[in-house]
Amino acid sequence: MSPEPETSPVEAGAPAAAGSQTCPNPDCRAEVPADASYCEVCGAELSPTAAPADAGDSGEELPITLSRSFRAEQTDEPVVAPPRTCKECGGEIGADDYCLTCGTKAPRERDHYTEQPAPWVAAVCDRGIRHHRNEDASAIAADPEPDSRAVLVVCDGVSTSPNSDVASLAAARAARDVLEAHRATGMGTLESRAAALTQALQAAAVQANAAVLDASAALEAEAKARAAEQAGGPDDSAAPEPTEPVNTPSCTFVAAVVEPDLIMVGNVGDSRAYWIPDPGTGEPQLLSVDDSVAQARIDMGVPREQAENGPQAHAITKWFGRDSPDVMPRTAKVTVTGAGWVMVVSDGLWNYVSEAADLQKLVGELAITEPLPLAEALVAWANEQGGKDNITVALARRTG
Repeated sequence: MSPEPETSPVEAGAPAAAGSQTCPNPDCRAEVPADASYCEVCGAELSPTAAPADAGDSGEELPITLSRSFRAEQTDEPVVAPPRTCKECGGEIGADDYCLTCGTKAPRERDHYTEQPAPWVAAVCDRGIRHHRNEDASAIAADPEPDSRAVLVVCDGVSTSPNSDVASLAAARAARDVLEAHRATGMGTLESRAAALTQALQAAAVQANAAVLDASAALEAEAKARAAEQAGGPDDSAAPEPTEPVNTPSCTFVAAVVEPDLIMVGNVGDSRAYWIPDPGTGEPQLLSVDDSVAQARIDMGVPREQAENGPQAHAITKWFGRDSPDVMPRTAKVTVTGAGWVMVVSDGLWNYVSEAADLQKLVGELAITEPLPLAEALVAWANEQGGKDNITVALARRTG
């Protein structure tokens, strides 16, 4: 089945339910809790019509709400990263990125990293061959049971903007945290859950864009501090403005929420989500729709292969960042049966295998059934084709 575009779950002009209010933005009109101070869908400021709910002393945990800005819970416990090991001899990598045993220089951790929160879900993010740094980022989460729930997020830093590697990582992690925290039940029906997940994807996009803006502000503050120090210290009122380019990092975004009977996707830019069933078991599908010049030409009737290889094919029309014209994602839902892969990727992979049918054929030829080895194999294959861009592959394995 083909993806179905989603509209706002609350039609314009519909009355808000008791204990809720309707966003005054005419382009949004989402239904949000009565005590919300701003709309998590479009970001519009609201005037709460009720006092914040009191948890009382019952000891019961309140349900998760998206009526406020979501931030990952902070903890005072220090996070200790496991020691890095040398790929040549297995020795420990020192702080200077050289192996303490054999002396081999290790790649930067950001150049190639993997994630696997559960055996049925994995992601690989790689610098590729041509780029000097990895501006892609992935952030994933999953319940331990196969065919349960997973969140896959991939963000691709816009290479023409400075510090896009910072933007992509901040956005991916912020979006993952929102989507992991919001487990929609709605009215229990498929349609109501899909509507709730649409709101969650929109909220994730708003929060991810905010993370990019926060990163941009921090980078600018650092640049000004360096300029002041070079001019004689922070108290020097004559310190010049930084001569470095204004830090306005930006990135694309794609996310998939995988549930037992539903896949919801949302995207901004040209990173993609696919459904790739096992060969012979169903039709592969491109689930997302690019925000790009190439897609605009496709919409006008230009064949996909021609549009994606034409002038400015990779120019994007939406992104996350300070100068973004629109951060609301396109969303789609699909129900699938049978075994296969939910695949969320950056253009570093689909540059070489854009059509869903061709991607299905490639996966069949690789004949790998485990998520992490398959993600690694797809990244290696893209590098073999030239590795012109950073490459990210996030996978969830469905067994039926």
